[in-house]
Amino acid sequence: MTFTAIDFETATGHPESACAVGIVTVENGIITEEYYTLIQPPNNEYWYRNVMCHGIKPIETLGEKTFDSHFPEIQKRLFGRKIVAHNESFDRNVLMKTMKYYGLYYDELEIADRWECTCRIYRAKGYKPANLKYCSDRNNIQLNHHEALSDARACAKLYLLQ
Repeated sequence: MTFTAIDFETATGHPESACAVGIVTVENGIITEEYYTLIQPPNNEYWYRNVMCHGIKPIETLGEKTFDSHFPEIQKRLFGRKIVAHNESFDRNVLMKTMKYYGLYYDELEIADRWECTCRIYRAKGYKPANLKYCSDRNNIQLNHHEALSDARACAKLYLLQ
């Protein structure tokens, strides 16, 4: 079991508004690295609804670098890897659209067009609901929900349990 779990938080309803990312690297079934950073979204714009969800405020990202500046660190953790996310279509879309916004090319990451999805896996196991909080609670996985690194770590642990 060698893979990378990822979770994004967004500042608005636009997928290119990544404001935080958590990345957990797993090698042979063992978590070997965790990476987290805040990201300044375009124009440092936030929607109230998003702030209420994850708690990240514009003042916290005002001095942060934009996605393109963080990308080398993100790229080295994703390049050529099997990628796992709890709601893979959301996180994959955020990555693809944010890369496109900054003139970066998704294909250069050499990762699959569709990632592994722990939400889909646990839904198929009969979990209702199959959201990250419920799956984590049911499997005694600690979770600070909507904190990107905690979400990515919980996703990695769920994938390891499947």
